[in-house]
Amino acid sequence: MLIDSHCHLDRIDLEPFGGSMDNVLATARDNGIGGFLCVCIDTEHFADVRDIADGREDVWCSVGVHPDSQDVHDPDVDELCLLAADPNVIAIGETGLDYFRLKGDLEWQRERFRTHIRAAKKTGKPLIIHTRAAREDTIRLLREEGAETVGGVMHCFSEDWETARQAMDLDFYISFSGIVTFKNAEELREVVRQVPLDRLLVETDSPYLAPVPHRGKGNHPAWVRHVAERVAEVKGVPVEEIEQATTQNFRTLFRAG
Repeated sequence: MLIDSHCHLDRIDLEPFGGSMDNVLATARDNGIGGFLCVCIDTEHFADVRDIADGREDVWCSVGVHPDSQDVHDPDVDELCLLAADPNVIAIGETGLDYFRLKGDLEWQRERFRTHIRAAKKTGKPLIIHTRAAREDTIRLLREEGAETVGGVMHCFSEDWETARQAMDLDFYISFSGIVTFKNAEELREVVRQVPLDRLLVETDSPYLAPVPHRGKGNHPAWVRHVAERVAEVKGVPVEEIEQATTQNFRTLFRAG
């Protein structure tokens, strides 16, 4: 069994699945996917994310505001903690820094990140971190705010080994997405080779970043198996070993099920 440790179920195109979220999940379960973490990117849509998890024992959710989300409500620590009290919420995020898509004075982004780290520490729930073209500041803020007391995951990891090493030193896991299957991702596959099995997660980040052989299509959780198979190939181990390790890692990190 695999767990899709990061997906945006509320954003998946349901038309190919007969307009049914149940069909999305059934397709994944038929492919051996036994758990789904539906990740929130703004509080305006938190209710949608929560409702997908509600009543489904193998679906969990998070609460947070993505670093790229502009012109949205910015919750303070207390509001994030209040939303995180929902029993379906097992993590704070998606949060972090992104200097690739946004330019100029990004101090607001760093303050938003600090707020999420403080909420994670207050709730005791792990962080889901997005970082792109901001590796130094991401690690610096995690250290300054004492994020190692709650840990978390560096989701959809696409940085170098040194960044992964520093994150793991702060008690973070490293999660790989469909990017690891891309032809031009050899540097990332080298990181896969070095990350220990007990620090590794897999995800789709669906509906984005569909893995080979589905690249360019709308992604969905069933395809996390392609990620796991490529990770297994790179590490030279049976895919069953990746299934066992990543499922155990997910349950350990998020204290889920």
